[in-house]
Amino acid sequence: MTLGMRVCAPTAAAFRPSYLRGLSRAHGSPRRDFSCSPRPTGRWTRQVAATRPDRPRVLITGGLGQLGSGLAEILRQQYGKENVILSDIKKPSAHVLSSGPFVYADVLDYKQLRELIINNGVTWLVHYSALLSAVGEANVALARKINITGLHNVLDLALENCLRIFVPSTIGAFGPSSPRDPAPDLCIQRPQTIYGVSKVHGELMGEYLHHKYGLDFRCLRYPGVISAHTHPGGGTTDYAIQIFHDALSTGRHECYLRPDTRLPMMHIADCHRATVEFMNAPQSWLSLRTYNIDAMSFTPEEVADEIRKHVPQLRVTYKSDPVRQMIADSWPVRFDDSNARRDWGWTPVYGLEGLVSDMLHSIREKRTDEGLPVS
Repeated sequence: MTLGMRVCAPTAAAFRPSYLRGLSRAHGSPRRDFSCSPRPTGRWTRQVAATRPDRPRVLITGGLGQLGSGLAEILRQQYGKENVILSDIKKPSAHVLSSGPFVYADVLDYKQLRELIINNGVTWLVHYSALLSAVGEANVALARKINITGLHNVLDLALENCLRIFVPSTIGAFGPSSPRDPAPDLCIQRPQTIYGVSKVHGELMGEYLHHKYGLDFRCLRYPGVISAHTHPGGGTTDYAIQIFHDALSTGRHECYLRPDTRLPMMHIADCHRATVEFMNAPQSWLSLRTYNIDAMSFTPEEVADEIRKHVPQLRVTYKSDPVRQMIADSWPVRFDDSNARRDWGWTPVYGLEGLVSDMLHSIREKRTDEGLPVS
């Protein structure tokens, strides 16, 4: 595959949602976005033609993971159901199929992705396809393919088609030589997992393509993301999801990290909101292409103590898993997200108390709806 030396030309326009209009900023420079020459039409021609110019056409890869479906729901409310396409290589549930467009897409298949982007008039690409930290260490070859080869495919296609592309990074992009309390946006990283290495590679490649060719690349370093509606997916911070399910099902949880292991965490609602706000932020506001975002930091012992205020019978034991503990010990205990707060107004809503209360309420409701016992 040969990538043409195309430069995305800036032009005035529009993807600015209602909640950002009229927001006062200190930045005086004009708003800038990128546009491209018209794309070939395909099977979605009528829908593309009817799409308003201030509504992006969004493709989400890896859409059946922890984050994709929730983000799609928010974007569909904002831009229209037909303008947000979920994709994955897994079979979707009936609910996903009824919620909006879904297509099979393998990020390793460049030709198929190219057809999908062109035929559907895609203008924004959210790239969630990745193997997470613990799973990646168990299958390095597959993680290298998905996390690096897949990344290059979507970056090349974004550049070729002048897309706005969002690629999340992670707490795992830092390593044992990084500043830990807090970790700033710009510092030594040197991760020791294939997941972290691939994420640093993604950050740098995206920034390179932005500076050399004008690619509208955007990246947020997520902390551990906690959600009641998705199952743990092989990440090192997944204990902070499982402990809530265990508290309400058996009242017992065995944690694979030491009780004093402190890590940055975030409620999924804050994560989605940060992503949407960042994608909509004018380019003139952004001093960086990759930002930390932060909400809270806690240890397994601290979250267990907060849960016990609602579920007093919870019993937690600790059996440290050497691989996950090594990974966690190499990560920051807090993020410095002052640049995100200054540049585009990021601020979280949920702290530990609100997170625990919301998670327990949501999981109780979900278990009751499914006819399952609640401890």
